[in-house]
Formats: sequence, C-alpha cells, structure tokens
Amino acid sequence: MTLDDLEAIIAARADADPETSWTAKLLGKGPEKCAEKFGEEAVEAIIEAVRGDAEALTGEAADVLFHFMVMLRARGVALADVMAELERRQARSGLAEKATRPQG
Repeated sequence: MTLDDLEAIIAARADADPETSWTAKLLGKGPEKCAEKFGEEAVEAIIEAVRGDAEALTGEAADVLFHFMVMLRARGVALADVMAELERRQARSGLAEKATRPQG
C-alpha cells in the first residue's frame, strides 16, 4: 500500500456512515478533532521510539500515518501538495531551507 492508496481509501470512507466507519466518524467531528487525534498518535509513537520496541513503534507509526492523512483530508490538503513541497525543499540542504523559514 502507498500513501496515495491510503489517501484514496480515506476519501472513499469520508462519506460513509459514521456508525460503521471510524474515518467518517472522525472527519465528522471536524478538523480540530482530527488534529488532536493525530497529536495523540504522534505522542504514542514517540513513546515507543524511546522505549525501543520496534514492533510497537511500527504499529504506532501506521496509526500516525493514517491519522496524518485524515487530518490533511479534514483541512482539504492533498497529499500531492505535501509531496510537491517536499520536492521543492529537496533542491537545497535542510539547514539552508530551515534558515529561510520565518522565526517565531
């Protein structure tokens, strides 16, 4: 499965019955709840990374990717736009790119 596949699955489930689809239920709660859930999953992944449990980290990483994609969907941001931004940034070093970001 690719992230493009996951994006398509999320899009297909977005209009499903929230009683039978976690994706539809989460999206129905709004972008703020989607962002909150992504944050929760990210913290859980960090905990497993610190613990050093590769199997648990793998599961949490899958949760992070899924909830990240749902969060993007909730705000109308396409994966292609994120990938284009990564490609744009790849043209220079990470340190140089970071130095151009607004401070704050």
